[in-house]
This record gives sequence, structure tokens and C-alpha cells, in this order.
Amino acid sequence: MTEKHTLVIVVGSVREGRFGPVVASWTAEQAREHGGFDVDVVDLAEFEIPLTLPAVSPKFAGDAYPRPEAMAPLAARLAEADAFILVTPEYNHSYPAALKAAIDWHFTEWTAKPVAFVSYGGAAGGRHAVLHLENVLTELHAVTIRDGLAFPNYFTSWQDGRPLDPGAPGYAKTLLDQLTWWAAALGAARAATPYPA
Repeated sequence: MTEKHTLVIVVGSVREGRFGPVVASWTAEQAREHGGFDVDVVDLAEFEIPLTLPAVSPKFAGDAYPRPEAMAPLAARLAEADAFILVTPEYNHSYPAALKAAIDWHFTEWTAKPVAFVSYGGAAGGRHAVLHLENVLTELHAVTIRDGLAFPNYFTSWQDGRPLDPGAPGYAKTLLDQLTWWAAALGAARAATPYPA
């Protein structure tokens, strides 16, 4: 591979005692070994993300969107991404409020970029959360990747920071191969013609 893309891995849970950083760390390791990405892990717990939004949408406000000053580093890191992986648990058959708030405070940062999902949870492995996220990201004109990773019953299926399923690295490679393809294709398209959002 001659070109590396900037991959932002978002830790979507800010809950006390969360497992998300463990999953994100392993995912980042897989992405670095893959070789197609410069990897940036963004932990939403490190940012203050208000639930109250300005009256105008970031889609229409553009650079004038009035984000809190403390959110500027988050917005900058999302803007620099060529691709995303959202690491999410499942809370009550959906995804965390902090992740929704982080998504809603931005628009162009997601537009015409590929987004993959790594989920974890109980019996469903976070799949309900991913279904909801796919719907939301489509509205923001992102391209969601079909082949994600889901870890059911993570509390018994992980040990020492790694999934026990020997097939997990192979599934991760498939996700990362698809994400690389889309990052290259969409990056070239954005460079050639502004996206008509």
C-alpha cells in the first residue's frame, strides 16, 4: 500500500466502568497491523459534549456553527478523518447518548466518508445499536460499511484485552480492507468534485 488514510476510532461510551476502551485498543492494534491507516483513537469521555444544541443545523451553518470552544479539538480530529470506526455498546437496544451528541454536533465531518462499526454487548453483541447508527449516519451522507464486528457476551468472550474468538482478527481484516477501499474511493471523489450535500 502506498497511501495511508487517517482512521479515527471513536470510543462511544462514557459510562463508568465501560469496556469500550478495551475494544477500541484491540481494534486500533488491528488497524495498525493492517497497514492502510494512520490511527487516531478519539475517546468521547475526554471531551465535554453538551446535549443542548444551537438552533441552526451544522449542515447549514458550516464554519460559523457555534460549537463550544472546548469542542474544537474534537471537531478538528473528526474533520481530519478519511474513515471512521465507531466502537459502541448497546444500551436499551440502542447506542449511547454521548455518541449521538457527538454525531449531532457535526455534519460535514461525516459527509461522504466511510464509517464502520465495532459493537459489543449481551446476546445481541450491540447489533441493535449498529442498526440505529446506520440509519443516523446515512442521514449525514456518510457511507456505512456492511461488514462490521460484533462481540456478544463480551464479559465472557474476552480475556486479557483480546477476544477469545480466533476468527476475530480475520473479521477485522475484512472490515479494514473494505474501509480502505471506501476511504480511497471517497477521498478521490471528494477531491475531484465537491459533494452535493
